[in-house]
Amino acid sequence: MGEGKLISIHDVLNQINDGCTLMFGGFGGIGTPPSIIEGIMNKGVKNLTIIGNDTGFPTIGIGPLVANHQVKKIITSHIGSNPIAGQLMTNAEIEIEFSPQGTLAERIRAGGVGLHGIITDVGINTVVEEGKQIIEVNGKRLLIETALIADVSIVFAHKADPYGNLVFDKSARNTNPLVAMAGNVTFAESLEIVPLGALSPEEIVTPGCFINGVIESEGVHWKWVWE
Repeated sequence: MGEGKLISIHDVLNQINDGCTLMFGGFGGIGTPPSIIEGIMNKGVKNLTIIGNDTGFPTIGIGPLVANHQVKKIITSHIGSNPIAGQLMTNAEIEIEFSPQGTLAERIRAGGVGLHGIITDVGINTVVEEGKQIIEVNGKRLLIETALIADVSIVFAHKADPYGNLVFDKSARNTNPLVAMAGNVTFAESLEIVPLGALSPEEIVTPGCFINGVIESEGVHWKWVWE
């Protein structure tokens, strides 16, 4: 098997440092790369701005980074499944920018395809429009929502080949294809690395042109206890 874009977890962690913006795939932890999250936690990276659908659970998905006070800001659609995130927000220990789920996905997609933003009527006449530019199109008030791009994006695949072509497993596909496009650098963690040519072009969801490096998943070895 040719090496291609196969790298080590240390290569990934070298790109994730204090204060960086980290975008992650996943929904409720499903589709979020566990080995990379574990590595970030063990490295002790802090003051992260994270972008993703939700904050997972305290011990699942992106949640451990939030619970371990390594995140300063979150751009997300909801935090309800992670009570620690809610408590940190209430205590003003973390900044949270809420974005309606569909709008968030489109903002990520816009960043990935080189647009500066999108326009939408979702959130008009609600708290969502506060501080945002409003335009009128065909007599209708619309919000301008800015595109989202991260310093580093991380995604979780079911299969990957050495060139970074990715296949996702069922619902773990969720936001991963969008997130993969929207990082200045994107790393994929995969449950299985298959030989080049083993993936049918018809099953590849994210082509390797969006991926800078691939690691094989090692799972999660730490345990987190919270009060």
